[in-house]
Amino acid sequence: MKKILIVDDEKDILEFLGYNLRKEGYEVIEAKTGDEALHLVKNNIPDLIILDVMMPGIDGIETCQSMREMPKLKDTLIIFLTARNEDFSQIAGLDAGADDYVSKPIKPKVLLSRIKAIFRRNQTQSDLESYGDVEINYDTKQLKFKGKEQSLTKKEYDLLLLLCSKPGKVFNREEILQSVWGGDVVVGNRTIDVHIKRLREKTSSDYIKTVKGFGYKFIF
Repeated sequence: MKKILIVDDEKDILEFLGYNLRKEGYEVIEAKTGDEALHLVKNNIPDLIILDVMMPGIDGIETCQSMREMPKLKDTLIIFLTARNEDFSQIAGLDAGADDYVSKPIKPKVLLSRIKAIFRRNQTQSDLESYGDVEINYDTKQLKFKGKEQSLTKKEYDLLLLLCSKPGKVFNREEILQSVWGGDVVVGNRTIDVHIKRLREKTSSDYIKTVKGFGYKFIF
């Protein structure tokens, strides 16, 4: 069971997120301030921290920076919650050591999808994994097909990782959009098609199959 710490000064947010995360099987612990969170993690190490940016006292950016200085939290993932959509807040959050961010108002399905995606991307695994002629280096984020290196954009890599995470499973467009692009970004169906086409060009249509009317799956 993954342990998630929610840090937010709004009681309604804590209750709302706590309810949805517990329903998905996560163990949830809560803190209302940055100071409380920093004290809590000294003896209670979470797998993931959901951290509000705007809080009284120590804000989320400062809290994240302090957490990243703690060796015991080196493997803990951090997602920021932000009501601000300005680029500077997102950049500042990522520079502070966050792994991802989600904008308020929070959509439970989007948040849960992002959490699953970030756990999947960071799960402990060997640096190299092969699926037939497809070889993925999780350390360098590189792809080789039949021994030949293929360059990938970040979205192509994330999409390939999603499909390979469960070979044979059909991922519908909504799952792909939420996991790869996030629910806060408006992306058309054509964007998914283009990325699938590029991955097929760099691997083979024998590996990435279209399931008409449903979505896409990876087989090997």
